[in-house]
Amino acid sequence: MEQERFEELVRQGLELLPEAISRRMSNLDVEVHDQPTAAQLTSAGVPSGHTLLGLYVGIPLTRRTSGYNLVAPDRIIIFKTPLERLSRSDDDLVERVTDTVIHEVAHHFGISDERLQEIEAERHRRHKHSAGDDR
Repeated sequence: MEQERFEELVRQGLELLPEAISRRMSNLDVEVHDQPTAAQLTSAGVPSGHTLLGLYVGIPLTRRTSGYNLVAPDRIIIFKTPLERLSRSDDDLVERVTDTVIHEVAHHFGISDERLQEIEAERHRRHKHSAGDDR
């Protein structure tokens, strides 16, 4: 996919956020990179043979104090190549980009990976139940 089109998918993911959320985002840049560097993989604790789809770098809103000023913006980095590799179709890519953007924004709000996994598991349970799939 062309870089411009991929960046548009990231923008669309951000636009899907409720206004109450987007209004509270502060001192944050969102970037698209081709793929994570070795240093980014290491800093995120990614095991060998795995990759990152997105990365939040900064101080979450929940940890900012009155001393938080004159600092470079936090960064959300969305990695194009890993997302393209995992996606089976254009629709799947759109969904994965949106999910990744939302995941990284959640980190900006101080939500941990562990809590995000719990939320996602609960969402899947509710979705299965509402679809009548009780397996």
